[in-house]
Amino acid sequence: MRFGIPRETLYEEKRVALAPAGVDALVRAGHTVYVESGAGEGSRFSDEEYRKIGAQIVYSAEEVFARSEIIVKVAPLSEEESEMLLENQTLFSFLHLAVGKKKIMENLLKKKITAIGFELIEDEEQLPVLNSMSEIAGQLSIQVAEKYLESFSKGGRGILLGGITGVAPAAVVILGAGVVGISAARAALGRGAQVIVIDKDLHRLRQIDTNFRKKVTTVMANPYTISRGVKFADVLIGAVLIKGEKTPNLVTEEMVKEMKKGAVIVDVSIDQGGCIETSHITTLSDPVYLLHDVIHYCVPNMPALVSRTASYGLNNSSLVYIQEIAEHGLSNALLGDFGLQKGVCTYNGYCCNEAIANTYNLEYRRLHIFSTN
Repeated sequence: MRFGIPRETLYEEKRVALAPAGVDALVRAGHTVYVESGAGEGSRFSDEEYRKIGAQIVYSAEEVFARSEIIVKVAPLSEEESEMLLENQTLFSFLHLAVGKKKIMENLLKKKITAIGFELIEDEEQLPVLNSMSEIAGQLSIQVAEKYLESFSKGGRGILLGGITGVAPAAVVILGAGVVGISAARAALGRGAQVIVIDKDLHRLRQIDTNFRKKVTTVMANPYTISRGVKFADVLIGAVLIKGEKTPNLVTEEMVKEMKKGAVIVDVSIDQGGCIETSHITTLSDPVYLLHDVIHYCVPNMPALVSRTASYGLNNSSLVYIQEIAEHGLSNALLGDFGLQKGVCTYNGYCCNEAIANTYNLEYRRLHIFSTN
């Protein structure tokens, strides 16, 4: 098969879809991999590294798309990239179609693209590819919050996350007990902060109680407890995920107005719309803004801050699915892996993800695949 890895065009996106190790595995199996020149630069992978293991370096995204059967990306498609897709190609990427542009969805359907969202692939009710990025985002959320609590940041409270003897630590309130929330809790606890996790899933809260040996306070989520937690927080981490759907605003603007002056919000859910009403997308070079005297950090591609680690993590978690298709063909791979099927958003000209179909008011059809054996 012919695989294409374009250079990411999203502003300040430095990750690459496959590290040299992943490309090497595909080339050794007899496949052709086209890598756009410079695709790995942001993660410190040179063209020469890819060339040495047998990748073919090409010099435009148009050529990558024109020569490949399967496109492997990191960031959601831009409109320009969706125009470059060829009929019946397969696309692997974080798609986030629920908050995407309608034109991109139209192009996926018109060109009969098999679009597989990394964020939707399942494995025993886990989201293995997304989780690799969520682990990073959870840790980074605390690293970022710690920085903006400083006195010389944009209006920070001037407090130390872990406090000192005789001075209380910062209160870190985490909304959501998934992978991001757990990673953030572990990082905050390790720095000595007071940590509170709010979630509506009692089973997840019990797991946190067990895993952290009662060192993290767990709270059942409802409007009352969320409002109290937000008001108490020095740091608020938005870590809510509803698979394939736009994230609801669980924290209202009125709640934000009640927060401490100089408190920090890190809305990790922003790539799915954000779970805080006052959030809007920011960038890695201009990551924060002050609203109601509260610092907001709302960068959708936080793992790009540590692009090399993130690229290795993405490579390690996604390669098995890419190899399944390479070895068995698209239809047989999908038939043999129900979790991979869960990642398919569009197939043969129709939308096969019900949540996304509802978002765009499209007809939803269940995925129907026929073996090529």
